[in-house]
Amino acid sequence: MNKFEAIGRLTRDPELSTTTSGISICKFSLAVNRKYASGDTKADFFNFVAWKGTGENINKYCKKGSQVYVSGELQNRSYKSKDGTKKYIAEINVDYCEFLSSRTEVSQGSGQKAMKNVDDLPQSDDGDLPF
Repeated sequence: MNKFEAIGRLTRDPELSTTTSGISICKFSLAVNRKYASGDTKADFFNFVAWKGTGENINKYCKKGSQVYVSGELQNRSYKSKDGTKKYIAEINVDYCEFLSSRTEVSQGSGQKAMKNVDDLPQSDDGDLPF
């Protein structure tokens, strides 16, 4: 079984592009908190790829700092870099995304102090979603 689920915040604005065959692809990354037995919290960072309508919606409604729940499958791929060396990347292929913060709420919280972990990002209690 290959299933990945996480709740986290986008570390940068999503990047939407189109394949040569016209299919939309959205790439983004999330910071996801991990708690230790000592009570400390550290953020892990994961790369995601969302296709077609899912990717278009993520690009439309999310930006840096948006909190989302995502589920999908972990995949590994490789490519050749410009210098000819083979590079490997692990990313999650998104099959479901739920928006947990509104675009307005994230905009109001931007431009603040540098954030050390995901808990430092603005939180939303009102559930106001843009749709």
